[in-house]
Amino acid sequence: MTLGQLGIVLAVSVAAGLVNAVAGGGTLLSFPTLVFLGVNPITANATNTLGLWPGSFAGVMGFRRDMAGARRWALLLLWPSLAGGILGAFLLLRTPSHVFERIAPFLVLAATILLAVQEPVSRRFRRLGIGHGPNGSNGSNGWAVAAVAGQFVVATYGGFFGAGIGILMLATLGLMGLTDIHQMNGLKNLFAISINGVAAIYFAASGAVRWSVAAMMAVGAIAGGLGGAGLAHRLGRGFVRTAVVAIGVGSSVALAVRAFL
Repeated sequence: MTLGQLGIVLAVSVAAGLVNAVAGGGTLLSFPTLVFLGVNPITANATNTLGLWPGSFAGVMGFRRDMAGARRWALLLLWPSLAGGILGAFLLLRTPSHVFERIAPFLVLAATILLAVQEPVSRRFRRLGIGHGPNGSNGSNGWAVAAVAGQFVVATYGGFFGAGIGILMLATLGLMGLTDIHQMNGLKNLFAISINGVAAIYFAASGAVRWSVAAMMAVGAIAGGLGGAGLAHRLGRGFVRTAVVAIGVGSSVALAVRAFL
């Protein structure tokens, strides 16, 4: 990449880190940008996963106190997160580039729709008291098996593509009976780090990462996550979410035109 293109990557990564810190959905900005800059879609996905991964740690730290009463869920769902992340990454690198290029627009669109409905869905799950208490003390083995299976499926998708896994995990946690949104967000961020971390390691070991691009993205994502949250809060979650959804719809259409025409 030229210096100008790396500059674009840095700027978009700052925006992606900012969006991930406040609304989620940063991949909807960064992945299409890499593709439009000429990076092979599979390499772009692998590089994006590794590049944005360091910025995710701030989310876990921000909710660490809220996770104090959720150790059982953290231990139960960590292992399917790791296993699914590896499986998804394995499947991605065995998907032909031309096939992934054609399904990428639909993945971006699906993630955009998930982001668009995240707030009403989150409110719905906060109102539901299904299953059992937040610590799972009254949960049956059936609930535990369902939680592990659901998290494994979400993690497999996350290792394969990743955008939109936040709302899928919030939905799974809500169905398991958790109602504290801060606790749920903390667990979601922990599992996302696990999923993307093992996928990133697998991508790096397989030689699927553009290292100069990933390094620039990591710098941008960390800067966006740490320094941009204040600006995003002033703009408001609604504004940020609406802007990202609009960009996601536009990106999915542009990727479809690029892949099919």
